[in-house]
Amino acid sequence: MSNKKPNDWKQTLHRLWAYVDEQRSKLFVVFFLVVLSSGLGLLGPFLIGKAIDLYIVTKQPEGLMSLLLGLFAVYLLYAVSLFLQNYWMIHVSQDTVSKLRRQLFRHLHRLPLPYFDKRQHGEIMSRAVNDVENISSTLNSSVIQVVSSVITLIGTISVMLWLSPLLTLLTMMIVPLLFIGMKWITARTGPLFQQQQRNLGEVNGFVEEMVSGQSVMQIFSQEERVIKLFMEKNEKLKKTGYWAQVFSGFIPKLMNVLNNGSFAVIACIGGVLALRGMVTVGTIVIFAEYARQFTRPLNDLANQFNTLLSAIAGAERVFETLDEEPEEDEIGAREVEKLQGHVEFINVSFSYGEEETLTDVSFRAHPGETVAFVGPTGAGKTTITGLLSRFYEPAAGDIRIDGQSIKNITRESLRRQMGFVLQDTVLLAGSIRENIRYGRLDATEEEVVTAAHMAGAHAFISKLPNGYDTVIGPDGSGISQGQRQLLAIARVMLAAPAILVLDEATSSIDTLTEQHVQQALARLMKGRTCFIIAHRLNTIRTADHIVVLQEGRVVEQGSHEELVESGGLYERLHQYYH
Repeated sequence: MSNKKPNDWKQTLHRLWAYVDEQRSKLFVVFFLVVLSSGLGLLGPFLIGKAIDLYIVTKQPEGLMSLLLGLFAVYLLYAVSLFLQNYWMIHVSQDTVSKLRRQLFRHLHRLPLPYFDKRQHGEIMSRAVNDVENISSTLNSSVIQVVSSVITLIGTISVMLWLSPLLTLLTMMIVPLLFIGMKWITARTGPLFQQQQRNLGEVNGFVEEMVSGQSVMQIFSQEERVIKLFMEKNEKLKKTGYWAQVFSGFIPKLMNVLNNGSFAVIACIGGVLALRGMVTVGTIVIFAEYARQFTRPLNDLANQFNTLLSAIAGAERVFETLDEEPEEDEIGAREVEKLQGHVEFINVSFSYGEEETLTDVSFRAHPGETVAFVGPTGAGKTTITGLLSRFYEPAAGDIRIDGQSIKNITRESLRRQMGFVLQDTVLLAGSIRENIRYGRLDATEEEVVTAAHMAGAHAFISKLPNGYDTVIGPDGSGISQGQRQLLAIARVMLAAPAILVLDEATSSIDTLTEQHVQQALARLMKGRTCFIIAHRLNTIRTADHIVVLQEGRVVEQGSHEELVESGGLYERLHQYYH
């Protein structure tokens, strides 16, 4: 597959065809059935015309029944071929879209964290669900319609020319008018369908954001404002969708007008030619039906063109996501089975935008040491742990683990040996047991329970209706915030990482529970390199090393006693919190 970003509909169709072409054998079957059905569709009117000329006009019924039975067989086989081609095309489209959806989902998991920071999650979901489904529905119908329409057009014109070049020429007079109208309409529908897809993504993103932040919205009584914002976005979607459908709706109306005009021309001119003996009545009937068949494929092509525009707009958004650069390990990066935990930041700088978040940050953490980060909000404490885990890349400087740059270690092996207990706990929909075992999927039942005991979570789990089999909703709905954090701690304990990151890990736990958790964390932290972020300084008094940050710079380093005696920022913070 080409990694070039789609610039126009031709490029997008070319990339989409690369996925469809992998179902080549099934496509061949579909193509054969489409040719068969198109041929049978042309044969039916021809037999009707012959029946009129040979049996009805001449009033000789002998052989009419045989021809009618043949006509019945033609239309029966025509119906069967239509069913089979739809059946096989659904196979092709579903296999194709399934692969595209798998590739997109897999690619999303390889994208760096900044990609998700800069986009609404609902908008990303819209690409993975709505846009892909739009491609699926288009493949189900449009491919067959386009191929069938082209074959029917070629066959219809060929038979019409064979029967009467003059009537064929009269029928063709509608084509220039059709193309003029189509050009005017499609020049307006293309941009409208693209804008419609963008507006749909914005609405999806806004709804997802509001649903996930429902509690915050209600706490601050922002319901009316949120409804107003939604109405504005919904109105934009309504307007683009309205005008896209209005302009695309002109196409069948135009086709009907031209179709009726063509029918009238054939009836009038054909009647004159029949009176002069130049054509038969049956030929006029055939031409009248073929004229309808001639405009119907054009109508189908016009309608499918609008559908294709909508699908292409969605496909471009999907390919734009697929073209985003994934996280790639540097050439020569290797797997590390076991880290000792010696961490060193050397003049590290980083920025999320134009303004630097971290500037020349340097510190060391020896194996088994506990390093705490202290400082005002926005000082860059959490950013340091994000850089250490390579969720973000430093703009300058180097980060080393066990004496080598983390760029020489694969991200997967690095993160596999790091454990995180964050302030915002993330749990998955499933049982308590599954959420704890997420830290190590091959853990035994006994190890899961032991981890829960160490985290102080076993007591509340035992009181749940189904114990460890209790199912919780997305983000841990159904249990309290403190209980969610206990499960997150148990999950990390089960993983037993070499490097541990605690970001306000006990912020949602009551004082009594915190004492038990601190004891459990002390057992977990023993022999491991630990990084702690906490605003309550009493939780980091025993840290081996404390790094004090202010406005992205390291202003102090040392033990608790050393920093208190220095009379700097840490001492002032210590006085404030006490």
